[in-house]
Amino acid sequence: MDALGTIAVVLAALALVVSGLALRRTQRRSDGSDLPSDLLGLRREVAALRTEAGDGLRHLAVVRYDAFGDMGGHLSWSLALLDDRGDGVVVTSIHGRSEGRTYAKSIASWTSDQQLSPEEDEAVAQART
Repeated sequence: MDALGTIAVVLAALALVVSGLALRRTQRRSDGSDLPSDLLGLRREVAALRTEAGDGLRHLAVVRYDAFGDMGGHLSWSLALLDDRGDGVVVTSIHGRSEGRTYAKSIASWTSDQQLSPEEDEAVAQART
């Protein structure tokens, strides 16, 4: 056998060993498909991360407006910061000529126990979509 034939036999044997190891690392799933065990572990981790991410403030919206008729520039604003369940807060800053005020109102299930201004309602509605 020449050198080229020997190399081909060694590469074929190596390919068989690698494929055998790959088959050992697979698990049969309930649907009959085969997946490597490390891939199944990654799927579990992704599912856990998605569950945790639901608590993150992912629904955000800002509404800018003029709170007073004699003021321009849309310097007042309402900011909604909510998670996937609609829980969070609406922060509002009212800018006037001589003073500024800031308010925070809690939100649960996309609604508030406190009276929301039209701009705060709009911020919650925009964050929900």
